[in-house]
Amino acid sequence: MIVRVTDEKEAYRMEDLIENLKKSPYLDECGAIFTFEGIVRGVDDKRIDKLVLTTPDTERAQIELEGIVEDVRRKYPVRDVAVVHYLGEFYTSETLFMVAVAGPHREETLKALSEIIERTKHEIEFKKEEYTDSGKNIIMSGG
Repeated sequence: MIVRVTDEKEAYRMEDLIENLKKSPYLDECGAIFTFEGIVRGVDDKRIDKLVLTTPDTERAQIELEGIVEDVRRKYPVRDVAVVHYLGEFYTSETLFMVAVAGPHREETLKALSEIIERTKHEIEFKKEEYTDSGKNIIMSGG
């Protein structure tokens, strides 16, 4: 299982997360792997030139992400999870957040993936600063 909050951009690729799940001792029990890759959108209301993603406490964010993963693993009968959330400076199409979940069946595996995505967005204190041609927009989440 991989669960990381890191500023080491490109330390992991989605292929690494999937490969990690495929090496799980529980893979024989799995019939589905679902993935999500969150990337920087280049246009929202305005053209986004750069996005800076931070958290006031990386260690706390790491612990909270681990807790979310453990909660989801208890709630759904999934066998393995890999999650990486990056911090730092990003540009259009760069990866911010990756999740891969392996489970026996589609329904519970997809539900587990969705819950990890939503809870991470709403429960962990991240700050996004979007830089546009008309200034900076700050988006707070979680915490």
